[in-house]
Amino acid sequence: MVLINMLIVIIIIAFCAGIVAMIIDLFKNYSLHKSYGIYERFIKRFLGAFFSTGALIVFLPIFLVIALFVRVKLGAPVLFVQKRVGKENKVFNLYKFRTMTDEVDENGDLLSDEMRSTRFGAGLRSLSLDELPEIINIIKGDMSIVGPRPLLPEYLPYYSAEEIHRHDVRPGLTGLAQINGRSFLTWEQIFKYDLDYVNNVSLSNDFKIVIRTVFKVINKENIADTRKINDDDSNRKVHKPLNIERQ
Repeated sequence: MVLINMLIVIIIIAFCAGIVAMIIDLFKNYSLHKSYGIYERFIKRFLGAFFSTGALIVFLPIFLVIALFVRVKLGAPVLFVQKRVGKENKVFNLYKFRTMTDEVDENGDLLSDEMRSTRFGAGLRSLSLDELPEIINIIKGDMSIVGPRPLLPEYLPYYSAEEIHRHDVRPGLTGLAQINGRSFLTWEQIFKYDLDYVNNVSLSNDFKIVIRTVFKVINKENIADTRKINDDDSNRKVHKPLNIERQ
């Protein structure tokens, strides 16, 4: 009975969070993406806040355990905060659990990602546990559960006139590109998947992407190991940063 009551309370809190998020979103003036359907205009933001708030409450003990291990094994701060580009090219702070140390060379410069990566950090990434704090970004409205993955601000000058439309919608925790190759796709392939999603936002598409994401995570598919950043066990190449490939 106690568990049922707790579940009811969590559902009520998550429902209220969803309603508030949806109402706030309705008053925002978005100029780049006008062709909203009912799902995209009203339901998508509600569901994102609803499920993310519920997940944050339910999985809070797991968050705390992971945070403790990160603090012990990798040091402080526990969270890795990085600027990313969101809807309509607005920059926001993305939150992730840190997966690397802060080791530096004799000149005080950070060592390469490969050298700072640890087995523990690689384990977090292989299970996508490092991305759990992005739930906070979804609740805040920076992100959605499904959408193009948020990229770095320094990539902005390197998009084509068509590719920049990936920012017409909120970036996502997972997306069409993530279930079709992730880091092992070329940038051109990634942007094609992103634009396909932007032009076909629907409840059925989001549901399919979430389900396929779950299976990808369980099977640990398409996870790039920063300790072997150039390829995976099948010798597939990981794309380089966009600003390097297109400079």
